Amino acid sequence: CCFFFPQLYGYCYQDSNDIPDTLTTITELGSPLEMIQLLQTSWEDRFRICLSLVRLLHYLAHSPLGSVTLLDFRPRQFVIVDGELKVTDLDDASIEESSCTSNSDCFMEFPARNFTLPCSVEGRCQNMNEKRNLYNAYRFFFTYLLPHSAPPSLRPLLDKIVNATGNCNKHGNAKCCLFYPSPLVNSEFTQKCVKSANTKYRRVPEAFIPDENYRCWPSYHHKGCLLSVFDVNEAIEICDSYSQCKAFVLTNQTTWTGRQLVFFKMASTHIMPDPDKITYVKVTD
Repeated sequence: CCFFFPQLYGYCYQDSNDIPDTLTTITELGSPLEMIQLLQTSWEDRFRICLSLVRLLHYLAHSPLGSVTLLDFRPRQFVIVDGELKVTDLDDASIEESSCTSNSDCFMEFPARNFTLPCSVEGRCQNMNEKRNLYNAYRFFFTYLLPHSAPPSLRPLLDKIVNATGNCNKHGNAKCCLFYPSPLVNSEFTQKCVKSANTKYRRVPEAFIPDENYRCWPSYHHKGCLLSVFDVNEAIEICDSYSQCKAFVLTNQTTWTGRQLVFFKMASTHIMPDPDKITYVKVTD
């Protein structure tokens, strides 16, 4: 569970006349989850957040206390720590499955959709906690973070994920969603097939272009164009797609999925030695 909640560094009790039996905790610091800022990040980073959310959903459905629901599932209840999503507020968590005498008692109402779940022979609404978490994850996170600027080759599979979380009447559950990310990480997104390049590039080993930056979106660097690629061919394809791109630099850094980070440059007039980088310069007639 430590993967889903901020790490506890310490705590203390404070007893006073005004506020008796008060517990103060010190936890690791995370970044508030701002949806507008997330939509401006790379799809790969947003997918990582959704992946951590899927793992959280599965843990909540099978926790040592039983199935746990977060009654307040909005983004303000989460923080991002090292690219992973964590829950910060458990005041509204509940392990009580709703009691029922018929299916009509298992009615879940949301602003856009309503669902009726089956009533078990034990008089409990079946999987209501899990279904509530799942649909809230769909309407607050998946529907925004997954489809937006997603790689075209992955959209059919992403549609399956979004549909599975948004349809509580069928087989959508946390275990079902946990199945999908593995083929996504090892799919055409990480092993992208690219078109054969018509433009030629000159390879300059152990070299770097310190300046000549231009901005692109989405970028891992706010003052330049830093993108992730599977290989040199994909970097060439990206450079060919930008009219201002005249060169690119392969770094020795990778993203969490193993894709290599590449700086794209608008000129190559000033090249400096760097043993950890390789520069490719577009050959012009």
